[in-house]
Amino acid sequence: QVQLVESRGGLVQAGGSLRLSCAASGSIFRINDMGWYRQVPGKQRELVATITRGGNTNYADSVKGRFTISRDNAKNMVYLQMNSLKPEDTAVYYCNAKTLYDFWGQGTQVTVSS
Repeated sequence: QVQLVESRGGLVQAGGSLRLSCAASGSIFRINDMGWYRQVPGKQRELVATITRGGNTNYADSVKGRFTISRDNAKNMVYLQMNSLKPEDTAVYYCNAKTLYDFWGQGTQVTVSS
């Protein structure tokens, strides 16, 4: 089992920045990829960014050049730095950890006002 706890999101104006963090605990030695996903009401959860244990990253086209995912394996943390935020980035953001299974955080609301 892996437990994931996300930092609080928040309300930010368009063009602003926000940093999310996620702390992993439990069977952390089994974690391979970690990532961030987001979901808005009525839509499927979508990938934002992922990062492998070795640091290779993957981003959704919609956030490339604006968001940066990073990981500190020693601290069992994953981060999402979000810059140049847009109203369409408004969503509940979820931290994800993959072992043989998917584990999810509780989700944190990010709201970008225009």
